[in-house]
Amino acid sequence: MSATNNEGKLTAILGWSLPAIEAIDKLDRPYVVVGPPDFEGFAKENDINFVGWDFDRLNEGSEELYQILDDMDTKLAVPIYEETVEWAGALNARFFDDPRVFNRSLLLRDKGLMKRKAQMSGIKVGVFEEAYSKDDIHRFLKRVNDALIKIEGDLNDPIHIKPLNKAGTVGHMVIRDAADIEKIEEEFPYLMESHLDGQEFSCEAFIHDGQVKFLNITEYVKLGHSNFVPASPALEAYRPQILNEIQKLVDSFEISYGVIHPEYFISHDGTLNFGEVAARVPGGHIFDLIERAYGFNAFQAQILCSDPDTTAEELEAFFPEEVTSAKGYAGSLMVYPRVRLIEKLNVPDNLKADSYFEKHDLFIPVTSKVAERVGFGNHYGTLFFFGEDSDRMKELLKNYEKFDFYL
Repeated sequence: MSATNNEGKLTAILGWSLPAIEAIDKLDRPYVVVGPPDFEGFAKENDINFVGWDFDRLNEGSEELYQILDDMDTKLAVPIYEETVEWAGALNARFFDDPRVFNRSLLLRDKGLMKRKAQMSGIKVGVFEEAYSKDDIHRFLKRVNDALIKIEGDLNDPIHIKPLNKAGTVGHMVIRDAADIEKIEEEFPYLMESHLDGQEFSCEAFIHDGQVKFLNITEYVKLGHSNFVPASPALEAYRPQILNEIQKLVDSFEISYGVIHPEYFISHDGTLNFGEVAARVPGGHIFDLIERAYGFNAFQAQILCSDPDTTAEELEAFFPEEVTSAKGYAGSLMVYPRVRLIEKLNVPDNLKADSYFEKHDLFIPVTSKVAERVGFGNHYGTLFFFGEDSDRMKELLKNYEKFDFYL
């Protein structure tokens, strides 16, 4: 793609995200937002170039959307959330005149394909299979534990199941016995996989022209609840090994542009096991934490790295040094009510007085009944922390994860 030919062309943001819209607006690049039709009124009121689109139609109509965007002189699609990854792949396959772009996007959406591709590329993964019925799950649980030489009376090693194409932890269940299997709702097919021991963490790798331009390592304190950026010195010590694994992932999945959010497990002997990878904005407010710690806008980084026309000089000027340039550790704790009905908000004075505490966005909902939890979504607000010591950060996040902020 020629920078001259594409100068002035639009970048399409797929999905509604005010931080992403503000980020590209500040980059002073022409853009269009493709989002759910419900946001059209807001977009008009705020002079946001907007195309209403129902992403639940899967890839039906991708040619129609491409034609709309092409007529607007669009050159690129950037996915913001999980359900837009395939759409971006379908559109960019046409914008870049490379049909393989779409097929690569499928690897980043279908957990079964993803695991199989990783295994074929020599990336270390756990044992996995796809399940189309509860009987498949019964058989897989038995085979895994037979392989571990379990005998009658031993506790089973757990297995994990996840819907093949849902985001992150949505639909994730831990299966230990037949009773757990009977609780499964009909959301087949699932990916089944063996349990991986060790510390789980994520990476946010900004890729341009097939190379990692900036690698953030996010340390999970409790998966789905709390994390901080950058990782502690103990985890950052594995950075060379982690970077090597990320580049192997980029090469084998043929990822050229954008951001990827892989998760790994690191065992006690230092072995890295691949969990999964996404190609969109991570959860857990990680982009916010990156900006607080490093000072650059991660949404802008995603947009710049998604664009083949961005120059190496632009990226070099944009990204700071990894780890050493961080001003401190930025952490977040997502709060889930432990009650069924909320009567009041309870934010302790000692938290407000703590020098690491920065802000919270906890709220009293209009409806007092607590919504059913989906994966690690539906949290009722977040606490944000910042400080100079990773051990102190970890201690705070652990302690307040047990606190009842809703009564």
